[in-house]
Amino acid sequence: METAIGVFASRDQAQQAVKELRKRNVPEESIVFLTRSEGEANTIAKELGTFVGGFVGGAAGVTTGIVAASLLLPGIGTVFALGIGAAALLTGAGAGAGAGSVLGTAATREANAAKPTTDEKSSEDVAFFREVLKEGRSLIVVRTESQELAASACEVLDRLGLGLQNRTPVRMQIATRQLGDVEVLDISGRITLGEGNVMLREIVRELADKGNKKIVLNLSEVQYIDSSGVGELVKTHTTMRNQGGQLRLVNLNQRVNDLLQMTKLSSVFDIDKDEAGALQALSGDDTTQAVA
Repeated sequence: METAIGVFASRDQAQQAVKELRKRNVPEESIVFLTRSEGEANTIAKELGTFVGGFVGGAAGVTTGIVAASLLLPGIGTVFALGIGAAALLTGAGAGAGAGSVLGTAATREANAAKPTTDEKSSEDVAFFREVLKEGRSLIVVRTESQELAASACEVLDRLGLGLQNRTPVRMQIATRQLGDVEVLDISGRITLGEGNVMLREIVRELADKGNKKIVLNLSEVQYIDSSGVGELVKTHTTMRNQGGQLRLVNLNQRVNDLLQMTKLSSVFDIDKDEAGALQALSGDDTTQAVA
């Protein structure tokens, strides 16, 4: 399953992104939209609705084919979600908060099917993006098994969501080294769909399966990350966290740092200025001094 993530500050850009995703035949069941703005949620629901049929009565104006739900999340407020799986995704993040109001009958059935009781069952996506939602950003998440559709979605989300263009032709390479109980991954090139994201996923999974709980990603030579690459970093972060491990990013260049700042993901990832700082955070002062 490939995941591409777009972060938006503009309703118009989010709406345009959904339009283009549908024109490129990305199915509505592959698209999840998250926002704190009810107006924005209604706008996107109508945009999706132009492709799936008539409207259900009510102020929300949500179509029969699109699942739409809202949930009051602690520390955030009301978050609206659109898309197949959206209601379960939100209720999974509620940590017992329950569905606040549900827009559309399909969401009621889906929300009732999800019975979260603790933070351990919370959705990785929403739990991870809480800080992004707090900042008033909206999110489009595309999940698909199709490489072709994922590539098409990445192009749209990169251009309209992340606001970046791929200018780095160098393919990604990863070298691993061990410092005490910390695995350092020296990454170079680009983290993109079909080349970088799969390699990163497999290496981190292999390290986690071997019991490695502390991983540092050295991004000093990474010049470009696309929407799928962002999605892979999210999954890598949550994979380590859910297995009781820690993941830290170090040596971000200006372009990657600007990307994380713009998308507000900088407040979610554990980021250190350099490797020594990461080792100190992971292993204590003794390890840092030994490396120095």
